[in-house]
Amino acid sequence: MNKEHYYLLLADDDEDDCLFFKEALDEITVGTTLSMVHDGVQLMNYLKTNISNLPDVLFLDLNMPRKNGLECLDEIKNDEKLKALPIIIFSTSLDGEIVDKLYQKDASFYIRKPGEFSKLKNVIEKALTIASENNFKQPERANFILQP
Repeated sequence: MNKEHYYLLLADDDEDDCLFFKEALDEITVGTTLSMVHDGVQLMNYLKTNISNLPDVLFLDLNMPRKNGLECLDEIKNDEKLKALPIIIFSTSLDGEIVDKLYQKDASFYIRKPGEFSKLKNVIEKALTIASENNFKQPERANFILQP
């Protein structure tokens, strides 16, 4: 899926994180269009009502209200129309057990949200580049966590 331009969906309830993510996209070399939802219920409604125009990649926060990221991942991967959607987990926590569970549930990559803007830009661009080179196939477990 090596493309010139990617349609991204960010599911994150933190307004500051959403703003930084959008600003980071404006400064990377990969062309993107971004849509955002702010909780898991909004996410699932968005995906189900846009089934014919799904994003190229979903960046999914784990800690969201109403329905968390893990619940959304389960629901997406158990839906025939959605399960091929590449999902990059984008979260502040880095719990080994949870990362293992996300890998087993077929998330594409895991990114721990960096605190520095420059690292955020780097890791988003890296995620899109590496993932597109592999057609968004899940890597070996050792390469599942992307670092800036």
